[in-house]
Amino acid sequence: MQVKHRHIPVIYRRYPVQSSLPVPPPPMEDKLYLLQRHLPELLHLDALIRHGERHLRVSTVHKVPMGELSLPVRVIEMGSTSPGVPVIGFFGGVHGVERIGSQVLMSWLHSLIHRLQWDDQLHRRLEQVRLVFMPMINPGGIWKRTRSNPNGVDLMRNAPIDAMGRVPFLVGGHRISRHLPWYRGKSGAPMEPEAQAVIRVVREKLMPAPFSMSLDCHSGFGRRDRIWCCYARSHRPIPHIGEVFRLKQHFEDTYPHHHPYLIEPQSVNYTTHGDLWDYLYDDAQDRAPYHTFLPFTLEMGSWLWVRKNPRQMLDFFGYFNPVIGHRHHRVLRQHLPLFEFLTAMTANAGNWLPTTREKSALTRQAIAHWFGDAD
Repeated sequence: MQVKHRHIPVIYRRYPVQSSLPVPPPPMEDKLYLLQRHLPELLHLDALIRHGERHLRVSTVHKVPMGELSLPVRVIEMGSTSPGVPVIGFFGGVHGVERIGSQVLMSWLHSLIHRLQWDDQLHRRLEQVRLVFMPMINPGGIWKRTRSNPNGVDLMRNAPIDAMGRVPFLVGGHRISRHLPWYRGKSGAPMEPEAQAVIRVVREKLMPAPFSMSLDCHSGFGRRDRIWCCYARSHRPIPHIGEVFRLKQHFEDTYPHHHPYLIEPQSVNYTTHGDLWDYLYDDAQDRAPYHTFLPFTLEMGSWLWVRKNPRQMLDFFGYFNPVIGHRHHRVLRQHLPLFEFLTAMTANAGNWLPTTREKSALTRQAIAHWFGDAD
């Protein structure tokens, strides 16, 4: 007689494995695929750095974890290393949905790197000035296609300063929830690491210079391109409003018929809490009161792109970026004269900064022009 053996199932239990070993990175092919899909701008930037490496000084000031990858926040410098030369900084990618800001800066960096192969004049210019690039401040936001960083915080509302008076609901910054746009972060919490990285770069590389300027590239407001200066939190003019007005005069004299920009304080349009450049401007006033630091924001008027191509409204990112190929190429090249002008103004700051006597008159003109005749 045959004996049947009853099958007894074996139960395997899974126990967590404790290991101090780091998680191995994905294979190079997988990494390249993920970057090409989610963050091709980083691959483009790496290619530019390799092409111009003998002219550039590159550092990584922060790394953003994104799954098994680590996204670097890079700073690129070119030009003089002398501590006494003027400095201009170009910043972009603060908001992840505004990819065009990073792309425009890489277009400018591309132009400079390739010109250095043959342009002796540019080499001489760079002996008199230093350029600092931080083209992707928020790579995690670009990867995730969100305005905020991966923690849900809007980096341009994250500084520990409050607006003077009322601000637009939500848009002006709030602490309701990180699931809503324009979230400032929790009250009293440390600033986000990406914002802290920007602060370190500005303090270490721009503020020590006798004269420095910055341009932060954004998109998403209005039908015209605007160049904004501080303040964003107040209608009160900044102490250097006369210098801003003088720069505006020179720009309009230099390009009288073919520039698209409105040059004005941001508060003329709306005020916000926690503006990072307001914070840095005031910080420079405290740390280096005898130096001049002028932060500007390029706000590309993306509503014009939507008006010319209403189908962009079907794509959320169409509100912030040009979609049609020829328009995208036009945007990448149309701001290069502005970048060239600001670099030249930085290198020649001593030729246009007002004297003490001129500054009083320019300040009065600026206040009358932008704020009315009120003191």
